[in-house]
Amino acid sequence: MIVQKYKDMLQGKSVIRQLSEFATARGKEIGYENVFDYSLGNPSVPVPQEFTDLMIKMLQEKDPMELHGYSQSLGIPSVREKVAASLNKRFGMNYTGNHIFMTTGAAGAIAHALRCVSEPGDEVITFAPYFPEYGPYVNLTGAKLKVVPADTKSFQINFEAFEEMLTEKVAAVLINTPNNPSGIVYSTETIKKLAQIMEEKQKKYGHDIFLISDEPYREIVFEGVDAPYPSAFYDNSLSCYSFSKSLSLPGERIGYVAVNPKCTDADIISVMCSQISRGTGHNCPPSIIQLAVAEVLDLTADLSVYETNMNILYQELTSLGFECVRPGGTFYIFPKAPEADAAAFSEKAKKYDLIVVPSDTFGVEGYFRLAYCIDTEKVERSLGAFRKLMKEMY
Repeated sequence: MIVQKYKDMLQGKSVIRQLSEFATARGKEIGYENVFDYSLGNPSVPVPQEFTDLMIKMLQEKDPMELHGYSQSLGIPSVREKVAASLNKRFGMNYTGNHIFMTTGAAGAIAHALRCVSEPGDEVITFAPYFPEYGPYVNLTGAKLKVVPADTKSFQINFEAFEEMLTEKVAAVLINTPNNPSGIVYSTETIKKLAQIMEEKQKKYGHDIFLISDEPYREIVFEGVDAPYPSAFYDNSLSCYSFSKSLSLPGERIGYVAVNPKCTDADIISVMCSQISRGTGHNCPPSIIQLAVAEVLDLTADLSVYETNMNILYQELTSLGFECVRPGGTFYIFPKAPEADAAAFSEKAKKYDLIVVPSDTFGVEGYFRLAYCIDTEKVERSLGAFRKLMKEMY
């Protein structure tokens, strides 16, 4: 007999994917260049040329078994050492290779981190707006996701609600900064206050409360924005990273968990992750990609186009009357819809070939997300559609 809970999940297909599929179908009718598809957060800039050249050189010169054979369960030792050294240099940490566990992207990192620090029946807190996949990420471990309502004035943390929800049942707090969907970066002040509250609650309850920091947009931070490294402020922390956005490599599925050396059982958590892999199937990420990213840890793709696109959209949308907190990073912007029903607004936008994601799926009502990882020329052409939508509908 098949498992009913997964069958039931078929009825909850991702709204983002549905909109992306609609945009693709519409593109076949009128040409995809005429569809202003802001649905899917798929990086739009090419990988660095250095990465491409490196891959070619490796394929030509290295032993095929080194490139294509299984890696060790924890990842290739030399890669883990290089990741640790890079983090130490950038953020003043004290990682060793033993604190790094290589994963299949940030999703694989979060899957391991959650299972390391929570048991079935525990609660995991996150903050709205949040990436909707956090629901299955957490709930399918047997833990329960609890969502703190958004502070829509700033999209920093709603600390009053957080303190009320941080009960003895909570095993972990899951944050995402820079944030999908709001584009907001948690400030140093925010991270310090979060750490202070969590430390106080740990002492009160007499058990660890881990901070799991989801950081795939770490490198996409705009000029002048305060972007702290959360693990530098809280000992019981696990940093979950992906190279998908920084290097424009989402299809290669490579990332890591970085275990804070000061956390409880820091020396064995990576080894625990290798055991967790036996049950999740997220084991032994591709050897060739591990070796390649280890040589370009201090490089990124040309991410400047995202700030350019953000500035264009922010200026135009606010001039049209949209309320919007200015993003500090990522390639997302999260304006307030001109009516309370964000899904209804999204449907009206389709008539102008504007594909936007209603905010309900992110745990907030009345907003919409634009993933502006598209060509700047297309962003500029979409402005006329926004103007026409607002003039004719609102």
